Amino acid sequence: MIRESAAAEIAGRLMGSGTVRLYHDHMLVKEAGTRQPTPWHQDQPYYNVDGAQTCSVWIPVDPVSRESTLEFVAGSHLGPWLMPRTFMDGQARWFPEGSLADLPDIEADRSAFPIVGWELEPGDAVFFHMLALHAAGGADRRRRAFSIRFLGDDAVHAPRAWRTSPEFPGLAETLPAGAPMDDPRFPVVWRA
Repeated sequence: MIRESAAAEIAGRLMGSGTVRLYHDHMLVKEAGTRQPTPWHQDQPYYNVDGAQTCSVWIPVDPVSRESTLEFVAGSHLGPWLMPRTFMDGQARWFPEGSLADLPDIEADRSAFPIVGWELEPGDAVFFHMLALHAAGGADRRRRAFSIRFLGDDAVHAPRAWRTSPEFPGLAETLPAGAPMDDPRFPVVWRA
């Protein structure tokens, strides 16, 4: 999927990047009857990467209703970075409290934000910037999605003083701060 589908090329063209590196992938699962939504957040503040050329891909493998789908605040990919917090109890574990602005309370007044989202079928794909504010509802039926994170030419290593998600043990010892993500752990999967 990562090396042979059009996903990496699409990401590269969207990012305006001459190369695309795989950052990581994972499977996201919500079982039927899950009431807990995934809260509004940006992805990039949880990672050890700086740069504007970033792209996430969300590919459902089950039908996804509009109520359970990934939603976005249109235009939020332009920033700023907002305080990442733990999903369960809202703690600021990554950046010091007060160092980044807090997320607005989008759920308190959804009509004040340009929220977009789509009913999706297996094989559909949603591409988005790692700074785009996004969330997802609970699950009316089992909802599995394959997610891929890609990095472009301007992505650089940003070692953090805390455990990132995902961790990359030993990376800070081999890739200095500000260095391009040129490391075997992040293979080039597409070139223009």
